Amino acid sequence: MKKMTKFGLVFIITFMVGTFLPVSNLNNTASAAEAAPKIDAAAAFIIEPTTGKVLMNQNGDKKLGIASMTKMISEYIIFESIEKGDITWDQKVPISDYAHKISQNNSLSNVPLRQDETYTFKELYQAMAIYSANGATIAIAEAIAGDEPKFVDMMREKVESWGISDYELYNSTGLSNTDLYGNLYPGSKEDNENAMTARDVAIVAQHLLASYPEILETTSISEMKFKEGTSDEIKMENWNWMLPGLNSERENVDGLKTGTTDFAGATFTGTAEENGMRIITVVMNVKDGEADLRRRFVETDKMMDWAFANWEKVQVYKKNDVLNDVKPLAVEKGKTDSVKLAVESDVSLFVPTDTDLENMEVSYTPQKNVLNDAGKVTAPIKKSEKVGTAQVSVKDDELGYVDGDQGEEVAVVAADAVEKANVFVLSGRWIKDFFSNLF
Repeated sequence: MKKMTKFGLVFIITFMVGTFLPVSNLNNTASAAEAAPKIDAAAAFIIEPTTGKVLMNQNGDKKLGIASMTKMISEYIIFESIEKGDITWDQKVPISDYAHKISQNNSLSNVPLRQDETYTFKELYQAMAIYSANGATIAIAEAIAGDEPKFVDMMREKVESWGISDYELYNSTGLSNTDLYGNLYPGSKEDNENAMTARDVAIVAQHLLASYPEILETTSISEMKFKEGTSDEIKMENWNWMLPGLNSERENVDGLKTGTTDFAGATFTGTAEENGMRIITVVMNVKDGEADLRRRFVETDKMMDWAFANWEKVQVYKKNDVLNDVKPLAVEKGKTDSVKLAVESDVSLFVPTDTDLENMEVSYTPQKNVLNDAGKVTAPIKKSEKVGTAQVSVKDDELGYVDGDQGEEVAVVAADAVEKANVFVLSGRWIKDFFSNLF
């Protein structure tokens, strides 16, 4: 979804009467949705990932520690590197002194790595995604970028390309710099730690699922054995305890990433799909004494219960439906003096259950160069010719979309063809206008 241009804004203001009117012929029932629950966390955020619609925002724009949720960015870069052919899943990865030393720290989440052994990208990725293995993550970062700081540069470039600007990224793992044995990102301090807003964490998860949905094949694994059948075999139980067979199990949860440090508290980005609707949840800095690790799943469970019970997908337009509440475009040199606008594709919105859709709004933004200096479109015009975009939204939607937009964007086309008028018709109009202006 794109931001509204200044030109489009001027056009909308000019045609205010036709642009911001309720969509007709839709449900007229009062909203029966329950208010969002209070979540026992520093921040809680929910989105529907295909549209980016925000369903809950509890302090979601405050920057907080993200801990190992950082690894979702690392995972994205891994999949992107595989896609580009820069690495392969079965490629061997050597273990540096740094990665080895981190992997031997039993106070951190790890699979112990050996320097007299090589591991495949797939083995290390699985250890990272399932068991949040920090040494394995560093080994991957070094293998892809040459060293971890260069990999962090890739991470920073990636999140900025997604519109994320209020962040701190210092390493590939989400560990505090105090745990890195002096291997610090240039210019960072000993106590620096990765941080983002809950909104931005949701954006990271949204991009990861949109580009590489196959990650769910790994993040949905409850447990796996690392180096199975060897003397280094280790049982890896997923830190996401909402997966099948674990102590906070919830049906249909298949990801995504936990994180825990003293600074960040217990954090979790979850995802689940029920009745054809997927959501992404983010809970940050859950603190409940010894119960920290499980409490984040209790709070996520509340969020998921509420979202699935109180939000629904509603189709508000079908392909080629005329936008009756948007003023037709004035046509110059055509057989008719205006043309109605229509949507190029179906339009659906995620809304609170039983929302009063009489409170819909449609704002039209003309395509660049489609209008002449007089604010008209010049004939001939083909049927279904694209003439701009529209944002369809629910009036007074305070939550909006994760990227800051307020509506669902759809391409707008001419509802009918308008042929160019012949010279006699044009001459007659000129004469009529001349005498009208004269008298």
